[in-house]
Amino acid sequence: MSSTAMHTLEHDGHLDHGHHKETFLTKYIFSQDHKMIAKQFLITGIIMAVIGMFLSILFRIQLGWPEKSFPLLETFLGKWAEGGRIKPDFYLALVTIHGTIMVFFVLTTGLSGTFSNLLIPLQVGARDMASPFLNMLSYWLFFISSVIMIGAFFVESGPASSGWTIYPPLSALPKAIAGSGTGMTMWLISMVLFIASSLMGSLNYISTVLNMRTKGMDMWRMPLTVWAFFLTAVLGVLSFPVLVAGVVLLIFDRSFGTSFYLSDIVLKGEILPNEGGSPILFQHLFWFLGHPEVYIIIMPAFGITSEVISTNARKPIFGYHAMVYSLIGIAVLSFLVWGHHMFVTGMNPFLGGVFMITTLIIAVPSAVKTFNYLATLWRGNIRFSPAMLFGIGLVSFFISGGLTGIFLGNASLDIPLHDTYFVVAHFHLVMGSAAIFGMLCGVYHWFPKMFGRLMDEKLGYLHFWVTFIGAYFVFFPMHFMGIDGVPRRYYAFTEFAFMKEWLTVNKFISWSAIVAALGQIAFLYNFFHSIFYGKKASQNPWQSNTLEWTAPVEHLHGNWPGEIPTVYRWPYDYSKPGHHEDFIPQTTPFSQTMSSNMPHDFEGNAEAERIQLEWEKANVREKAL
Repeated sequence: MSSTAMHTLEHDGHLDHGHHKETFLTKYIFSQDHKMIAKQFLITGIIMAVIGMFLSILFRIQLGWPEKSFPLLETFLGKWAEGGRIKPDFYLALVTIHGTIMVFFVLTTGLSGTFSNLLIPLQVGARDMASPFLNMLSYWLFFISSVIMIGAFFVESGPASSGWTIYPPLSALPKAIAGSGTGMTMWLISMVLFIASSLMGSLNYISTVLNMRTKGMDMWRMPLTVWAFFLTAVLGVLSFPVLVAGVVLLIFDRSFGTSFYLSDIVLKGEILPNEGGSPILFQHLFWFLGHPEVYIIIMPAFGITSEVISTNARKPIFGYHAMVYSLIGIAVLSFLVWGHHMFVTGMNPFLGGVFMITTLIIAVPSAVKTFNYLATLWRGNIRFSPAMLFGIGLVSFFISGGLTGIFLGNASLDIPLHDTYFVVAHFHLVMGSAAIFGMLCGVYHWFPKMFGRLMDEKLGYLHFWVTFIGAYFVFFPMHFMGIDGVPRRYYAFTEFAFMKEWLTVNKFISWSAIVAALGQIAFLYNFFHSIFYGKKASQNPWQSNTLEWTAPVEHLHGNWPGEIPTVYRWPYDYSKPGHHEDFIPQTTPFSQTMSSNMPHDFEGNAEAERIQLEWEKANVREKAL
């Protein structure tokens, strides 16, 4: 269905959105309003982030002080920290659930679930998502999935303990270790529900972008945020089902005696009957999702940062079309590079060379985006708001973390570095820190649109600097540990002399992590306090051009009380010469800006004749709309 036809349908069928009476349950709990669902995703994501951060502090305490006893740990963790020291199997569980929570339940849903829901209908000019009911169902499946994942801490055998990648055979043999039992089953159920939630959301986002754009909103007038959310949804639809297939085969191996991933296994002296399977098959299935997942996380952050940097630099985004094509290039190439996670599996060198080439090629569109960010900032009239600082922080992390990706994309270098802290440093900077900064950038920028109030700027600055410095202090030293051969996933660095030399660095990293975690208190206080007591926001506090700032501050289900605005221009008309303000909203017709820029001495003036011709063409286009 064309966007014009859908626009007419919206006007004919959804003008009563803001007029039906809602109860507490229908407004706040089982809401079908995309703005409320965005808030639900965000607040749930923040809670999961606090849990994931707490788990990381627990295992950083173990790594920083491996020989020391902390009685407080036994008080809170019981049998998992007898004698005040975390047990090795529980340490593995902490790493597993921390990675799972941060990758899927915070970065994926905190970005896509929150901002795709909030911004897609508002920025394309739609009353709501294509299917509001499916949207609500998507959130509640995500919520149930989160509860099941955390609930594994309350079962006797403890949560899953095979790493966030759940490689067989640990994940395929329920009796292998304690964390391979009920906790692993709960992990699998949780992830199936999570993927179902993500697929529902992604199909909704794609349908809304393709079918529900307002008059004049063609694809090349969409903000980069919408482009990023749209392509992220396409990635999710194509890649998440592959992990479901892998998980189903894993459940068969665990429960029905099949051997998709198992062969020649001896468990506690018993020779198991499994034969013919291969754990490498699971790695292929996992990383076919796993690497697109990296871009499912970072692409929404790119879109958010593009919008915030252009708005606060008061400049048009540099190379809009190049930015879109680079997003498309990243989306396509992300399906062709999964093998670089598997260079150490004994992969055929020719196949490894293919994956190495595609891995290095994907750096090109990523570099285009980085260059365009820097060019947009260059000589801009920059407003250093908290959102802008977090956007610039994303660019910094993406550059520093991305450069180490060139090392790991080379098979001959990846093999000695793969199981070391070098990899931990790389993906925590380029994916973890960059994506979190993109999410925080979006929270600070669109908080007025979500809650009608402003967050405190001073607390925002404090939050940025503590988090930015803390993240570099935590992850940058890990590069040097990795180059020296310090392995990741180890419970303690006391068994070998060369590892003991890094104990001081581990203490520094652990203290940095603790300080950075405490710095998040400033954000949590600022966020929840500002919801109720923050300064009331105006309709367009950042003087932005996109459609969401034309909707009233007071929320109504349907976004606009009357007719949906018509779009006449692209979203990045900032600091246009001759215009009386440094921004021109997308809803401003060309004819208005043309006539205001018209020179007085028309006759014999070539520039005036050119503007007159453009003005006449603009009038024709606007009448066609």
